[in-house]
Amino acid sequence: MTTVQKSSALIMGVIALVAIYYLQSILTPFLIGIILAYLGDPAVDRLEEHKVNRTVGVLIVFFLFLVIMIGAALVVVPMLLREVSSLIRDIPVFIDWLQEKASPWLIATFNIDPFDVSVDHLKQRMLANWQEAGGLAGRVLQEVTASGAALVTALVSIALTPVVAFYLMRDWDDVVEKLHEMIPRYMEETAVELVKECDDVLSQFLRGQLLIMFLLGCIYALGLSIVGLDLAILIGLMAGLASIVPYLGFVVGIVAAALAALFQFQDALHLIYVLIVFMIGQGLEGMVLTPLLVGDRIGLHPVAVIFAVLAGGQLFGFFGILLALPVAAVVMVFLRHLRSSYLESHYYHGPDNTK
Repeated sequence: MTTVQKSSALIMGVIALVAIYYLQSILTPFLIGIILAYLGDPAVDRLEEHKVNRTVGVLIVFFLFLVIMIGAALVVVPMLLREVSSLIRDIPVFIDWLQEKASPWLIATFNIDPFDVSVDHLKQRMLANWQEAGGLAGRVLQEVTASGAALVTALVSIALTPVVAFYLMRDWDDVVEKLHEMIPRYMEETAVELVKECDDVLSQFLRGQLLIMFLLGCIYALGLSIVGLDLAILIGLMAGLASIVPYLGFVVGIVAAALAALFQFQDALHLIYVLIVFMIGQGLEGMVLTPLLVGDRIGLHPVAVIFAVLAGGQLFGFFGILLALPVAAVVMVFLRHLRSSYLESHYYHGPDNTK
């Protein structure tokens, strides 16, 4: 590759990154559509092998996605609503428990009383500020009106996502073939090798990591339910989702479960049970789930994972967090390739040495 070609590729890469940064507000349905199309393409290809028309195959895959989502919602949402309703109902009891149990212990141990708040005092404060409710309602209405455009944009994004995913999934093979044809012939072998490795890593990571998050959520929810925790499903799902970052699901889940168990049972034995549940989940993740479903081909160090997630969130918000690890996995493929090329280069061995 000549200097001009390298400079042109670098300039095009910078332009693409700048465009993505400034267009991020409208890229959400396209990014989600690409992910759905990528995840669904293998299933559509298998249906094609059985003489099913590709458009019909895409509709079948979409129908299966929809059935899974609706089934999960019908099973999980009512349970979550019951747990959240129970949590809201128990807030006054929780405040009384803090005042009766935690506050005396903190006063005796640290000479502080952060829970010196009574329900009557809260009622008085609410009545005293009741006249400000009209102004507050006006400000809320103003904010809602001002954010109307954002709401419309969100609804349009939700409506566009399945449309984008459908067309991309239907035309996935054609798009890949056209991109393949655009690769310069002298770079074809290297480019195809890199793309195949990226595809292996991405497919292994996305499908494996999503399945790990789901299984961990089920393991934590089931274990906490056996312990008898009222918020077992809510905490289990929260810990499963947070497990996209190494050890974050374990930390978030065990802290939330310990607090819930301390309030509900008020003894140390159930804290031990909670610890056992999360130790079992963490052990299964490290020794069984991750090696079996993801493997070690991604090669992302936990520190690199944390940095990637934080950087993605800083640059692109919530969806930056979701896309950080897949992008980091692809970057690692290129970095490994660059490292291998560097170790084989004359620059590394010196002009007078040959490997």
